[in-house]
Formats: sequence, structure tokens, C-alpha cells
Amino acid sequence: MEQLSKTYNPKEFEDRLYDYWMENEYFKAEVDKNKKPYTIMMPPPNVTGNLHMGHALNNTIQDILTRTKRMQGYSALWLPGTDHASISTEAKVVEKLKKEGKSKDDLSREEFIEEAWEWTEKYGGTIKNQLKKLGVSCDWSRDRFTLDEMLSNAVEEVFIKYYEKGLIYRGDRIINWCPNCKTAISDAEVEHEESDGHIWSFKYPLEDGSGYIEVATTRPETIPGDLAVAVNPKDDRYRDMVGKNVLLPIMDNKKIPIISDDYVDMEFGTGAVKITPSHDPNDFEVGERHNLGQLKIFTDDAHLNENAGKYEGLDRYVAREKIIEDFKELGLFSKVEHHHNSVGHCERCKTVIEPMLSKQWFVKMKPLAEPALQAFYDGKLDFIPERFSKIYIHWLENIKDWTISRQLWWGHRIPVYYCEETGEVVVSKTNPEGTKGYEGLHFKQDEDTLDTWFSSALWPFSTLGWPNKTEDLEYFYPTNVLVTGYDIIFFWVVRMVFSGIENMDGIVPFKDVFLTGLVRDSQGRKMSKSLGNGIDPLDVIDTYGADALRFTLISGNSPGNDMRFYTERVEANRNFANKLWNATRFVLMNLEEDEDLNTIDISKLKNEDKWILSHLQKLIQSVTDKIEKYEIGLAAQDIYDFIWSDYCDWYIEMVKPRLYGEDKESKTVAKQVLLYVLKDTLKLLHPFMPFITEEIWQHLPNTEKALIISKWPEFKDIYVFEKEEKAINYIKEAIRGIRNARSEMNIENSRKSNTIIFTEDSEIEDIIKENKEQFVNLGYSDSVTVTDNKDDVDEDNISIILDRAQIFLPLKDLVNYEKEFERLTKEKNTVVSEIERATKKLANESFTSKAPQKLVDEEKEKKKKYEEMLITIEKRLESVKENLK
Repeated sequence: MEQLSKTYNPKEFEDRLYDYWMENEYFKAEVDKNKKPYTIMMPPPNVTGNLHMGHALNNTIQDILTRTKRMQGYSALWLPGTDHASISTEAKVVEKLKKEGKSKDDLSREEFIEEAWEWTEKYGGTIKNQLKKLGVSCDWSRDRFTLDEMLSNAVEEVFIKYYEKGLIYRGDRIINWCPNCKTAISDAEVEHEESDGHIWSFKYPLEDGSGYIEVATTRPETIPGDLAVAVNPKDDRYRDMVGKNVLLPIMDNKKIPIISDDYVDMEFGTGAVKITPSHDPNDFEVGERHNLGQLKIFTDDAHLNENAGKYEGLDRYVAREKIIEDFKELGLFSKVEHHHNSVGHCERCKTVIEPMLSKQWFVKMKPLAEPALQAFYDGKLDFIPERFSKIYIHWLENIKDWTISRQLWWGHRIPVYYCEETGEVVVSKTNPEGTKGYEGLHFKQDEDTLDTWFSSALWPFSTLGWPNKTEDLEYFYPTNVLVTGYDIIFFWVVRMVFSGIENMDGIVPFKDVFLTGLVRDSQGRKMSKSLGNGIDPLDVIDTYGADALRFTLISGNSPGNDMRFYTERVEANRNFANKLWNATRFVLMNLEEDEDLNTIDISKLKNEDKWILSHLQKLIQSVTDKIEKYEIGLAAQDIYDFIWSDYCDWYIEMVKPRLYGEDKESKTVAKQVLLYVLKDTLKLLHPFMPFITEEIWQHLPNTEKALIISKWPEFKDIYVFEKEEKAINYIKEAIRGIRNARSEMNIENSRKSNTIIFTEDSEIEDIIKENKEQFVNLGYSDSVTVTDNKDDVDEDNISIILDRAQIFLPLKDLVNYEKEFERLTKEKNTVVSEIERATKKLANESFTSKAPQKLVDEEKEKKKKYEEMLITIEKRLESVKENLK
């Protein structure tokens, strides 16, 4: 049997073990009718992405669930993949072209797509190799990419299906527009940043000359696009103005109406707001209700267009300053105030988003949202933690149509063709030119691509071969749990739910949604490039090992809650791994070649053996139950406490005298139990810390081939010993009490004493007598006396109170009174000196009158503390003097 390395060094085995697992195809899931399927779909990271702490947490949780189920006998499929990430990939390719002195405009669409594929194959997918460093056990043989032919086919199939059902339409609506990327983007790609801005108030003159109405806005540059001024119908200030017209002075006194609408907040600004239907989503809705029409004033790159009159050609922020200046010149500028608001930025390029009317493709959401909402109410979908269901419900109840078109070249091109001769629109997977009914006609495909979320919404079933009825789809769908961040419930979770219901005969794609929180820095801040507080998981792995990182992320985690990342905790968890490593080495050093340690004779077990075996059964029950309930952090803590305290600090120490003793039978039983408990504990820990557990497993005698495919521990009634477990727990408390008392007295470990235990309880008396040797072994005792008569106890002792018993440690055995007298005398002199110093200082009027009161109070507190210490020392000195006589 090969020896375990003397020192724990994860660099020696982590990569080797991952290769070993891969070579033996242990991650591969098979369709096996004799097994229950268990399926998790990895949320596909962007192909341009790098591993960050959010990925590390999310994937560690998925790996724990998958490894556990695999060991429990399920055919466990964890399907990995990446997302083509339209905007970010296109940006990367444009950046590459720029370095080569080219631009996107220099290339045809086909040439650009070729460049994008080349970039993706060369640089994309880095995150997959980084995930392997973390130890993820996903089935790489089923690795998917959202632009794979199979997935692209599914995307086209769904688009055509939705279109034919009337769920997809093309129209003019307000969307998020990025002036830099020059595309519509989804809500998920908008980052809202808090900023200190302004709110400006302007006077719009009434057409009849009777005065003016004052409007407030945070975006003066949109004034040229105003089509009305709105007030709340309940606002008495403006009731007589409703129905009148005002003049837009900077737009050649263009007339616009004053309307009333409940949308207006009477408390915001002046209570009168300008309505710009083409450049604000709320204004768009108001405009629809009042038939105001549309007036688009921005170009695609956020300059003002011909509809903006004299401001045409100006950048939006230049126009803002010019408009403010013009109002001031006209004497119609009222005021400017500071205003804290949230401004949307493009996630990729950080440009401020421009809400803009645009002709785009949309999905009608209400018909799809209703079944998704009902699925939750019918109990087909559970959120962990449950509180996040409110977000799901709120979003579906207030859903708006979904913009699915993007003005990009990289992605799934919209399967729509326009006839150049007739203008007919044909939705098809292929160009209809030359097909029946279209002979001699020419078609041009829509230039836009689909929102990335459109393809990822199909992820749970498109990855399994849908629309084909594959064996994988039949066996592994629906999936069991989705593990994702709470910040994309409505971006992704909702879309997968309604897509699954709509395309998979009403079947929800997963039963459980496990929502993780954010991993923040040690100060509680979100990790970001701008703050420079990001922590690279790969750096942590390189320094401490993947197991320490994984255990840190899990043991400090509870579903849906943010967590702070402390490097000190990673160090502590590396120390935990090191403790397990050293404990294993101790066990292995005490084993002999060809020793039969596979069976345990219950009749030969001692109390400490029964205690650890019984405690192990409860651990198996607890960990299994908590993982099932997604209480993964609590499960990790249970395992940690058992290994560190119960197994290493207590059981190993309890059996050392037996291992070193002459009783061969007792020695063998101790080894059997040590090995048995170690094996089951490694199995429980394996999903959390897969590398160290597998490495140790490979060095244990009589083990199955690989820990990753070993059988999950089962609760065994035969190893439940309630009486002995209770007894040893009592002994542990007693020994802990002795250790604490000795520590407080600074008694050296080398000094031992008689341990006198007073009890009038027969049960406690039996427990003490049956386990006397543990006091000698672990409680610094050279003998143990049990008595029910307090008169047998000397007065000068250390007293420890227990439940139904009291421990006495005779001080004459523990203390050298002459040395103690010397020590206490020195301590008394020091304390007296401090009291005299404080007294003089407080008697000094210069100090008490001139020093800050805080310092004076601190000095008084010090004096009081030293006086109390002196009383304690003098009492102790008197006691020591008595014993010196």
C-alpha cells in the first residue's frame, strides 16, 4: 500500500485526480432504466467569460448535489455548456479588428461571422478549463454551446412556432438602446448605477397667454421630443389647465396639450411632467392612452436628429447644455436641484442607455406568463428560499412584451425573409427562394439576431436534443434543480419556465430553483473592477487548493443570502484539510499489512467506539437530510465539527492508549472503528472537498476503486448506542471542564492530580466508573475517586460544576505553593504600583481639569479594576500562606 505524503500539498494531486476522473469517465451519465435520473443544467457562462467568485459558488453547489446523487445510485447528469454572448463576443471581435487596423464596417457579415468563430475557438471557452480547476464533475461529453447546430435548430423551431401562434410580432415600442453597441439590449444587460444628478425645472408658456406651467425633468435633452405635459387628475393646482395647450419655446413655440393621467406623481418636482413618448417607457404608455403619436429625436449613436430642429447633429449631453442655456436666455428657466437617481448603463461598454422607440421583434408575454404563474400556484415549482417567489410572481403579473431582436451579426439570425418584389414576410428555417409559390422571387433575410436569452430560455430541453424525441430528452427531462443567482430570476428563470411549459407539453423544466446570493468582499462590498476588490478564484486555488476554496464558499453560505469572503477563512479551511490529512496518516501508520479490518465485532466494542459509531450514524442522517433540503452550508458545518472535534480531537485521543497498548484484541477493534468511521466520513465530505477525500481514499486499504463512485453511507441501526453516546458526551463535558479550569489557573500539562468526583446520582456514578480511564488519558488525572460524601473532599481545591455532579481538583497536587507565593507577591507589587500611579494622576488637578473627560474616566476605570484585582490576589495569597504552614 503506497504511503500518503507526509505533508498536505493539493498541487501534488488535484490536477492528477481530475485527469483520473476524466479518463475513467466517472462524470458521464448514462440512460439507465434501472436507475433514477437526476439532472442539473449548468447555467451557461458567457463564452467570453472568466471564472469569478459567483461562478465558483454556483458551480460548487451544483457539484455537491451531483456528486451526492451519483453516490446515492442515481444516473446523475450535470450538463455543462457556454452561451455565445452576442454583445460581449461581438465587442471582443470588434476590439481584435481594431488592433489589426480594421473595423466591422470593413467586413461583410459572412466575413465577420468567420472572424467571430475563429475568436471563439481560439479564446472562448477559457472558463471551462477554469471550472475544471474547481473540480466540477459535469458530463463534458455532453458539453453544449448555444450556437451548436442542434441548439440553433431548436431556436428556429420555437421562433416559427411562436410566430405561427401569433405570439411573435414586429412593431415600434420603447426598448433599451445602447448608442455605442448600436443595438437593443435586454433588461438583464442593463446595469443601474446610483448617481448624483440634477432635476431642472422649466416654464412652458400657456397658449392663451394666461401664464405658464412649470415642468421638472432629469433629461432636458429630450424636450424637443415632448408631445404633451401631464398632471395628476387629483392635483387641484392644475385642474383648470387640463385641456389647454402650452408652447415649446425652444421649438418655434410648437403647441402641445396639457393632459391628466394617474401616472403623474404629484410629489415629484412641480407635479407637472413633460411627456416624451418615443424616449421613455412610461411616457410611451401615457402616449398610447392619450393617442399622442410618436416623435423620435435621437439617432442610433445618441445625437439629435432632424426632428430636433436647431439642435440637430448635437450629442445628447451637448444638446442638454444648449437647451438649458436657451431657456435661460428666454427667461423661462426656473431652477436646478440635486437629485439622486439610478441610471442604466450598458453592461458591456458602460455607455448610458437611451430608452428609444424602435422597430423590433417582440414576444407577447401575457399568454406565456399565465401558465408559468399557475405552475407556481399549483406547487409544480419551488423557490429556495421561498421569499424569492414574490419576485417571480410580481414580474409575471406585471410582465411586458419581450424585445427579442438585436442589431448584431453574432448570434442566431432571425428566421424571417422579406420578398423584394412583393414585400411579403415569410418565416422559415431556409430561404424560400425557388420553392413552390415563390418561383422567380427574391428574398432578403432579416438582418437582426435574436436576444441571447431567447436561446438560453430553451436550455433545459434544447441541450437534450429537442425538438427530436431523443433518449436523453425522454430520460433526463424534466431536470431536478436549477442553481442560479437571485439577480436573474426574471431574466432567465421565468423564461425557462414558460418556454418549458409551452414546448414540453406543459412540463415545468425543473422542480426546484436554488437561488444563491452574491459573494462580496470582506467589507461587504460587491466585487468589481472599478473598486479593484475582485478576488480571482484561480489565485485562491493556486495558494490554498480547490478544496479549501470550495469549503469556504459553502460553509459560510445559506440559500439566497449574500456572503462575505475572507481569506482568513480559506486559510482556516486549508488547516481543516491539513488536520484530516494528518489524522489519516496517524491511522495508516498504526495499520499493518494484510490486517483484516473490514468487519466490526459489536460485542468487542468499548464505550468510546460505540460513541463515535453512534455519532456517525446521526451525522449520516443529518448530512443526507440537509443536502436534500438544500441546507448545504449547515451540512458542511456538521461534517467539519465531526471530523475536527469528534474524530480527531476526541476519538483518536481516546484510543491512543489502546493502539500503543498490549491488548491485541482491543487494539484491532480500535483500528477497525478508526478505519470504518474514516471511510464513511470521507464519503460524506467528498462532494464538498472532492480532491483531498479521493486522494486519501486511494491510500486506504480495502476500498472500492474510486471514492467518486463509491456508495453513499447509509444509516445503520446496529451502530446506534444511545446509552454509550450519552455517557461519553458526559465524560467529554467533564474533561472539558477540567481543561478549562486548569487553563485559567495556568497549570502546566505535566502536573497531574487526583480527580475527585462527587455525585449522589447512581447513573452518573456508573458513567464515571465505566470511563475512568478517559480522565487519566485526557483529563490530566493520575487517579479518579468517586464519592457521594462531600466530607471526603479537602477545602483547598479547584471546583467544577457539572450536571448532577461536582469535580474537585486538589490544589496541593497541582500547585507548587512556594513558587505560587512568589508569583502572587510579584503580581501584587505590580498591581499596587499601578494603583499608586493612578491615584497620583487623579489627584493632580492639572490632569483632571485639562485632560478630556474620556481620559479621566478611563483612568478612574483602570484604578477600580486594579483595586478589584488586588482583593483577589490578597485572598489567594492568604490561601497559599495557609498551605505553606
